[in-house]
Amino acid sequence: MILHDIKIAPSLLSANFANLENDIKKCEKGGADIIHIDVMDGNFVPNLTIGPIVVNAIRPLTKIPLSCHLMINDPGKYIEEFFKAGADSISVHVEGLVHIHRTLNLIKSFGLKAGIALNPATPLNFAYDSADHCDYILLMSVDPGFGGQKFIPTFLRRSEKLRNFLLKNNLDHIEIEVDGGVKFNNVEEIVMAGANILVAGSGLFHGNLIENIRELRKKAENARRQAQLF
Repeated sequence: MILHDIKIAPSLLSANFANLENDIKKCEKGGADIIHIDVMDGNFVPNLTIGPIVVNAIRPLTKIPLSCHLMINDPGKYIEEFFKAGADSISVHVEGLVHIHRTLNLIKSFGLKAGIALNPATPLNFAYDSADHCDYILLMSVDPGFGGQKFIPTFLRRSEKLRNFLLKNNLDHIEIEVDGGVKFNNVEEIVMAGANILVAGSGLFHGNLIENIRELRKKAENARRQAQLF
């Protein structure tokens, strides 16, 4: 069994868009492992956010890996653009894909880490059938489209099932990512359920971002130590 390192991934969806550089520097100072970038097209989800141009502007500001979460229809059309803009990893939603494996292989062909994302009610079979093409699997813990939503607790059961599947099938090198409603008061049970990449937006950016990143890591790593006892 591989116990992956905890990775804190602040979501820029909750950052100050008038001064992204300042918030990114705070993420660095707090020790963030990943910068999570939510890309929304107004069709797959009811919101518009940012695209490759903004990713390209962010890339020179930090050495932290940039993870682009594509909540868009037909994401395969834009993989090369995000690669050129400086993405280090890309996740795509199975609900918006016709050819899942082809798109994951396309992401990897650019030397990027590839992930699939599942909405809260999407059957886990999509993850099971695509897992061996992934570096990580993102389980949404809210319905995507907006920040600041309440955590959907069925994530915990789904994450446990996914973790057990990965263990059983010698796929435990694949990481589990959580996105949505991650807070100080639930991060420990989230980690105990198998997630190690923790995307957090409002739970980090409201208040002292630097200290919030450090505190979230402390709670998550405490839960990870507990998990080793079982």
